[in-house]
Parts: sequence; structure tokens; C-alpha cells
Amino acid sequence: MSISVGIIGFAHGHVARYCEEWQKNPEMGVNVVSGWDHDAARLKSASEKYAFNPCVTADELLALPEVEAVVITTETSLHAAMVEKAAAAGKAIILQKPMALTMAEADRIVAAVNQYNVPFSMAWQMRVDPQNLKMKEMIENQTLGKIISLRRRHALSTHTWPGFADTWHNNAEYNRDIWADDSAHPIDWINALFGAPESVTAEMMTLVDPAVVNDNGAAIFRYPGGPLVEVNCSFTCTAAVSTTEIIFEKGTIIQNYGDAPSAGIPRSEGDAGLKWFSAETGTWTYSDILSPPNHGFRIAGLAEPIAEFLNGQRGPIATAEEARTSLKMVLATYVSTREGRRVYLNDPAISQV
Repeated sequence: MSISVGIIGFAHGHVARYCEEWQKNPEMGVNVVSGWDHDAARLKSASEKYAFNPCVTADELLALPEVEAVVITTETSLHAAMVEKAAAAGKAIILQKPMALTMAEADRIVAAVNQYNVPFSMAWQMRVDPQNLKMKEMIENQTLGKIISLRRRHALSTHTWPGFADTWHNNAEYNRDIWADDSAHPIDWINALFGAPESVTAEMMTLVDPAVVNDNGAAIFRYPGGPLVEVNCSFTCTAAVSTTEIIFEKGTIIQNYGDAPSAGIPRSEGDAGLKWFSAETGTWTYSDILSPPNHGFRIAGLAEPIAEFLNGQRGPIATAEEARTSLKMVLATYVSTREGRRVYLNDPAISQV
């Protein structure tokens, strides 16, 4: 079984890893047959590398009868318009994170998917990461008893990247800012684990380069009766080890090397990426789920689940409705920072961000 796919936009670098994996592994059943990008140089480079037919417009690509599905990886501000076009054309849709810039744009995406009843999935790498799936299983099974709290440190080293301040990722028109772009990863994972929180309290700051706003921040998500969840993001981080810490009544889970700065640094031989301590036995258990040697392997790991979804072998990685909730959680952090208060998820101010 194989499905013919068109790529709408090559702005987001993750799509390169998907295309490479599909090209190297034809058994995944994804054949990239066409692509479009408003950036002619980006389109030319991608079409030569992945051997597909470039289209002059997105409409031209969507009119091709052989294109059964599209992967939308344009700049974030274009997501809503492209999903509307693709849904109206009856194509299955994979949408790169984050979903959108505003709740109004998210509503447009949800409405289009529902109106045309097309298969849709977000491309969220953290939802399919094997170590993350193991932690989710242990939480749901209460392997270590009731969960009390979870802390996720998530980082990038964007301030060490030459010219990052001038990229579209740092352009408010295209992508809001680096916090909106990348805190979306761990915040969506929190949504995948626990659903929508009751409230959000957050602080974001610009600490290194005024041209790259909101380069550090922290958010607390409150769930009545627990857990208490913290997401801490630094986009000025060059090295780290600990990524996730989950406290239970009867033990603790520790995950190391789970994001870009931690995955890429030297580590001791045999150092476990995922382990847990049981207070009942007084012992550590070391998972046999290995940490990838670098963050690119985690990104590439999404190619197979996307292929399985497109070929009808699994459900969506995340639905449009789930993605809308994740965006609401992200935008609530802006309201909280701006107004210095706890923000409930039904606060109308979130729709004004």
C-alpha cells in the first residue's frame, strides 16, 4: 500500500526529515509526487533533492488528481488558509506544529476539517516518542501510584544559530515568536497526558537578544486534584541533561536527553535516558528504550507514524480539536504574562491574543 503526497511549503525544517525517511524507506508507503512553496529558492532546492514535480501555486498542486494527501509545513500564519484549501479539495491533511497563531485561525482549521470530513492529523513528535509513550503508560496505569507533579524542561539553542534573528521563525507576522513556535511541543504533550487544565500561570522574558523576544519562560498548569505541571523553556540553552521529572506517591520517573540541547551533548556510556525509582522496593529500574543520539533522530521518528496514518493503519497523532486546545493553553501563557494573573481556559482574553 502506498499513498501519493504533496508538500505544501518547506518553511519548517522538520519536513525534510520526513521526506528523507520516506525516500529511504519505500516500505513506509509514502510517495512525495509534488510540492509548492511561495519561496522559489526553497521550492527548487526541495524538488531537486526529493525528485518531485514543483507546482507554481498551491491551487495547482491541490488540483492534481494523483495527490491524495498533503503535508502542510508553511509558515504558521499560512496554516489556516492552506488547510481550508486542502480540505475543500478533499485531501487528507498532515499539519506541522504549531497549529496556528490565533484562536480564530484555529477555529477556521477545525471548521474546515469538520465541514469536508477529511482525514486530519497534527505532526507532534512528542506524542509518538517511545520514551514519552512509556511515561504516559506508567501514568495511566498508576505504576508508581497517583501522580503528584510533572516538570518538563524543553529547550533549543537558537541564539547560537547564525542569523536566527532574521529567520521566519522569529518573524511576528509569520510565527509570532520563538515561545509560540516551540513551547507548543511540551505544552501539547501535557494536553496529550492530562487534557485541558483548569488554569495557567506563566512568565516569559527576553534575556539575551532583544531581537528574539520571549527567549525564556515558564508555565504552570493547574489540574484540580493534581497533578501540578510545570513547563520550563529556554531558547538560549546550549547544554542540559534532565528533561522530565514526574513525582508519584510511590516513586519518581526521570527522563534525560529528551530535547535538542540534551540529546546532542556527550553522555556517559550506558547512561539511561529513562529510569524510575520505586519507594516500595527501594530500587531503580532502567528502561531499555534508548535515547536517540541526537534530536534529528526524534524528528525523523515521526515519519513512520505519519505514514501509518495516511495509509489508514492508525488514528491521528492529534486531532484538530486537540490541537485547538493545545493552542489555547499556549495563548493563555501570553495573557498570564501580560496581565500578571492566573488565566482560566474559558477566559475570553485568550481569543484576543
